[in-house]
Parts: sequence; structure tokens; C-alpha cells
Amino acid sequence: MSRSAHDLIIIGAGPAGLCAGMYAGRGMLDAVVLERGVPGGELLNTDLIEDYPGFASVKGHELARLMAEHAQKFGADIRQENVETVARREDGIFEVACSSGATYEAPTVILTAGGTPTKLGVPGELEYAGQGVSYCAVCDGAFFKGQTIAVVGGGDAAVEEAAYLTRYAEKVYVIHRREEFRASKLLQDRLFANPKIEVIWNKVVTEMTGGPGGLQGLGLKDTVTGATSTLPVTGCFVFVGFKPNTGLVTQHFAHDPAGYMITDDRMMTSIPGLFAAGDVRVQLTRQVTTAVGDATTAAIAVEKFLTERKAAAVA
Repeated sequence: MSRSAHDLIIIGAGPAGLCAGMYAGRGMLDAVVLERGVPGGELLNTDLIEDYPGFASVKGHELARLMAEHAQKFGADIRQENVETVARREDGIFEVACSSGATYEAPTVILTAGGTPTKLGVPGELEYAGQGVSYCAVCDGAFFKGQTIAVVGGGDAAVEEAAYLTRYAEKVYVIHRREEFRASKLLQDRLFANPKIEVIWNKVVTEMTGGPGGLQGLGLKDTVTGATSTLPVTGCFVFVGFKPNTGLVTQHFAHDPAGYMITDDRMMTSIPGLFAAGDVRVQLTRQVTTAVGDATTAAIAVEKFLTERKAAAVA
């Protein structure tokens, strides 16, 4: 069982974590980046990225590789560790416990563990992820110009994103398991007024089918009669929930009703020394660009926090 002390612990090696690691290295901080898998985060689940400045089009895994190499060039210490808990002691030091038995200690932590879109769990969903199945309209909508697609869900996100997708798709079906939406009245009114959108009530998706070229259709089941049917579509956007990975933090922290961390303008949470960047925190949109922006601010703020902490200790 090992124990090591650092200036900063970064949890997660997606775009935010890798950017934070790069800035921490440039700032000459003794920082460690802990990632349970391969560096890249959600980039690894995205086929093409066309909205990151400087890259007209780049594969998700390629951008992940470039980001990791860039961070390591400036000294980022990326270690494969499955973080289990993050706890702050009374002396202001965080203890980050990992399933390997290792414990990392530091006065600052940047949590960039991201979040997880809720999946339908039906046959074909994983097979066609990135080949017609998506969980982000802003990320992938432009790939479906002139096509017929479906949106699954009935909350604000599903209704709002369905309207957004009509700027690209020729036809958008909204599939909902009930006969009324949970979304706000304003968003519903906009959706019903859009001629490109058709709502399919009382249906659930039972399977996703396709071929070598990607998704070709959805299997549906009526929640009232049990009748089955098929819907030909080349895209399916799933918006049935998103859970931020904030459960690692043992202490209470300020958050919104959905569990996203509330931060100040330095990306610090209500727990002193604990910063958040990317999909774990409250913000308007969640993109690669916003993640790295958060991380830049957080890493620079960590430097100032550590300087202030040392000054207070001397005084």
C-alpha cells in the first residue's frame, strides 16, 4: 500500500484533465493525473470532431493522443489508477484513495472526472455508437444534414436538442414513452410549431439495427398496447439523462438539483482547494472547448491558491 504527496492531484484524463496536466507542468507544479483507463475520456467515444479550433476534422482518438502527448511534453505525470474516494482532512490535505491500494495526498485537487450519458441499454446501441447513435446534438448534429433521425426522451434536453437538430436533419422524430413531455411549456410550444418534427408518443426503443455503413432503423414497442413496429432512421440521439461523476467526493459540496458542482470564477468548489473542470460542473454547454477552458482557469487558480496557502502558513 503506497502513499505519495504532491502539490496537485488531477482526477480524470479527458480533455479537461489533460489540459490541466499540461498547465500544471508548465507551472512547475508537482502534479499527478489519475485516469482509470486510456487518456482521452469521451473523445475516445467520438468518431469525428469538427468543432475544435485548429482542426477542421479530426478523429476523436487522434485528438486524445495529441492532447496526451502535449501534456506529457510539459511534464504531466499520467498514471492509470481507479479513484475510489476523495476526502479532505482537517489540515486541508486531500487524500485520494485508489482501488490499487495507493493513496495520493495534496492540498489541491482538480476533479475532471466528467459524466456519463444514460444509455437505453438496448441491442445495437453500443455497436452503432458513433455510427449513427449519439448523445450530443451539438457535437454530432452536422453529420446528419438532410437525413431522417430520431431523438429519444421527453425532458428539456431532448425537446431542446430536437429543435436544434432540425437545422441539419430533414426530419426529426421525437420518441417518448409517455403521452406528455416533462419539458417546459415554452420548449414544447417551440417543438410543436416546428414542421420538421414529429412526435411519436407511448413508444420505447427496443433495438437499433443497421449495417456496415451505420444505423438504419429502430425497433419500437408501444407502452400501452405492446404492439411492435420499426422506424427507418440513420441517426438516433439519446437524451434520457446524464450523471456527473461527482460521487467520488465524500464531503458535501454545493451543487445544483442535478448534482453538478457549483464553482466560483476560479473553478473552485465550496470545498477549499477542490476545483472542478469540464462536465462535472454547472455550465450552459459541455464541449471539448469549454472543458479545456475550465481546466486552464483551474490550473492557474491552483498555482495562486498554493502560493496563498504557503504565505498564510509562514505568517
